[in-house]
Amino acid sequence: MKLLVTLFISLTFALDAGAASLPDSVTQELEKAGIPTSAVSIVVREVGHQYSLINLNAQRAMNPASNMKLLTTYAGLDLLGPAYTWKTEAYIDGELADGELYGDLILKGYGDPKFTIEQFWLWLSDLRARGLRDIKGDLVFDRSYFDLQPHDPAEFDNDPLRAYNVGPDALLLNFNIVRLRYLPNGADLKVVSLPPISGFSLENQLAPSSGEFNCSDWDERLSVQPGGDSVVLQGDYPIKCGEREQSLSVMPHTRYVEAVFRAIWQELGGTLNGIQREGIVAPSARLFSTHRSEPLSTVIRDINKYSNNVMARQLFLTLGETLPLENEPGDMPAIFSGNETSRRMGIERSIFAMQNWLAREGMDFNELVLENGAGLSRIERISAAHMAQLLEHAAVHPLSAELRSSLPILGVDGSVQKRLSDSPAASHAHLKTGTLEGVKTIAGYVRSKRNKDWVVVFFINHPNAKHGQDAQDKLVEWLATRH
Repeated sequence: MKLLVTLFISLTFALDAGAASLPDSVTQELEKAGIPTSAVSIVVREVGHQYSLINLNAQRAMNPASNMKLLTTYAGLDLLGPAYTWKTEAYIDGELADGELYGDLILKGYGDPKFTIEQFWLWLSDLRARGLRDIKGDLVFDRSYFDLQPHDPAEFDNDPLRAYNVGPDALLLNFNIVRLRYLPNGADLKVVSLPPISGFSLENQLAPSSGEFNCSDWDERLSVQPGGDSVVLQGDYPIKCGEREQSLSVMPHTRYVEAVFRAIWQELGGTLNGIQREGIVAPSARLFSTHRSEPLSTVIRDINKYSNNVMARQLFLTLGETLPLENEPGDMPAIFSGNETSRRMGIERSIFAMQNWLAREGMDFNELVLENGAGLSRIERISAAHMAQLLEHAAVHPLSAELRSSLPILGVDGSVQKRLSDSPAASHAHLKTGTLEGVKTIAGYVRSKRNKDWVVVFFINHPNAKHGQDAQDKLVEWLATRH
């Protein structure tokens, strides 16, 4: 049955010669934005039907930005299942007597994408409840599950503090971010940081300003300068903008986890005498406690509704690590420049796992280029035709409801909360968005007033892409209200 469905979906994409032209409203908005139709790829197709209603440049390989998360999350659902959970393990290597550990505590991560501060606090409380209080040895982090080269957070856009640039890690905690909360009170300005971090200092040199500022870019007036275990804040803060919050990555993964551990462990009445170091679980160590993550069905909602890049990367890497040993990649295509392919075994395994899955499902995406599975990439590529094929394939999958419910609801939540919120089309579409410099994309499902279910893919790759949102909205509204 699965083969017949796949053959049907594949056949339909060869039968679109009679597809309709773009609605005038969409064409007009593209012209206003200075975006030629040659820079646009669009597919509109009723789910389960033979022909496309619109098919424009559909075979062209395009940068999908965060629409690539659709591929990663759907593959995750099919390969891992919606109930899949990640584990994080605590081992003790030494003798535990009367609350004192004469040895090391080892934390081993397996890539949990959403290990929050609240969950970490509860887990450490469990360690205390099991009788651990004073650690006489070291705190050891085993991050070996993901085989990765060091991550450069400045590589993508030279903005290394941004939360979206956080790299993946087998022992990722709280997305590796610190929330800076700005609290103006009259002419004074207080800045607090969350979560509590041991040994971390915040030096507030901001000058509160009562001038007229555009609050939409309030943070561009600030300078955040991390250095070691401190952050210096400089610049002007517009008091009239009220309370604001920033999520930034200001320290390496290992230092972050150590600092949060020390703060919480002290709060729980524990002590740590040794240092933090990296290592692997020693043969002499014994498993002490295991934390389980939220299920994949919950994780993909955060990935898609809020376009969380590091969570998507964690899932992408997990797909590679779950490959059976006999299916490890051999000769892989040179997706990375130079010798980078051979160095990035973790990424290579994930690409191979994705290619294996697509081939098994009868989806031959020969133009597909993967880098991290999150879409935060200049080189990732997929065609609108194949993105639409993926969505059609997902629409008839037993877990289709899980994927669809993970997508932002038009005018209601996630990344499309403010789009067409006053339109009759509001609440009638589940759409994943994607935005990079020169890239603006949407893809997902639209339910029309005639209760027809449509797949929609609209890719823009052009220097003026950021102005293309109105054209995309016009297409969705036209489809939802007229078909």
